[in-house]
Amino acid sequence: MVTGGAGFLGSWLVDELIKRGHNVISVDSLLGGYSRNVNKDCVFLKIDLRNKTKVDVVVKKVDIIFHLAAYAAEGQSFFSPIAINDINITPMNNLLVAGANRNLERFVFTSSMAVYGRQSIPFNEEMSRKPVDPYGVGKTYCEMMLEIFARTYGFEHVIIRPHNVYGPRQNIADAYRNVLGIWMNRILRAKPPIIFGDGEQTRAFSYIEDVNPAMANAASFKEAVGQIINVGSDEVVSINKACSIVLEAMGSNLKPIFMEERPGEVKHAYCTVEKSMKLLHYETKHSLKEGVTKMVEWAKQFGPQEPTYTLPLEINKNAPVVWTGRLM
Repeated sequence: MVTGGAGFLGSWLVDELIKRGHNVISVDSLLGGYSRNVNKDCVFLKIDLRNKTKVDVVVKKVDIIFHLAAYAAEGQSFFSPIAINDINITPMNNLLVAGANRNLERFVFTSSMAVYGRQSIPFNEEMSRKPVDPYGVGKTYCEMMLEIFARTYGFEHVIIRPHNVYGPRQNIADAYRNVLGIWMNRILRAKPPIIFGDGEQTRAFSYIEDVNPAMANAASFKEAVGQIINVGSDEVVSINKACSIVLEAMGSNLKPIFMEERPGEVKHAYCTVEKSMKLLHYETKHSLKEGVTKMVEWAKQFGPQEPTYTLPLEINKNAPVVWTGRLM
């Protein structure tokens, strides 16, 4: 079973697992996923994982769970903590209880490098969890609950921490998250990209076709059991550089607009990836320029999208004006 199977990461993973011959149940509430992403060869169930009764029923039919369903909006979590952590934490509780009762074989959890918080870079898997935002706190809770349940009830587990994954099918309409997609959508609408702060923040953006096979390997690779594994690129770039790559790929002469930095944003965040190369056979095959070029081709075909604000802000104080005013 793949939760979030109609979303960006989840739909790519479903495709890969089916290609490898697995029988896959794809589960999604369609809050952030889309039916257009659903593989015709999977069993698709529209389920809100906060519904314990429905989770209990579907988990009885599976041996391995890939849990990707989440509202992955780290920056927004300062301003919508109740909704975001309800979406991210309650399903984890329900899946773990159902899995314990099912005698599950393996649980693969897609976490986030947000659990590292603001530590020395590059982040490595031996570091303590020190989240500095509500989203990271929620992911930390989920990781620790998984470790406790796996140890107590005897099923295998793997924790994957992908970082800054991008590519075709990403929701470029989302106004709060997926910076490369936000930029592309604004440029398609003849609006300049927005950079919060001075743009000297550093990240390592990871192309979906590189990340996806390694994630699928977590279903069967024995060496990965019980491990926390960073998965993604080690090509570190500034936000300014990433923006220039997007503008060039789109053939745009627009100049970015700089706005006040977002509260709580970690300035430098990227990870070591040697462990994923060893345990999951991860390989970076696309440079940022190559990956962005492929995503731009898809985005141009997909076309400009009206920005969406799926979860309302619960706190407006100190929130970016482009969010409170819905100006994205």
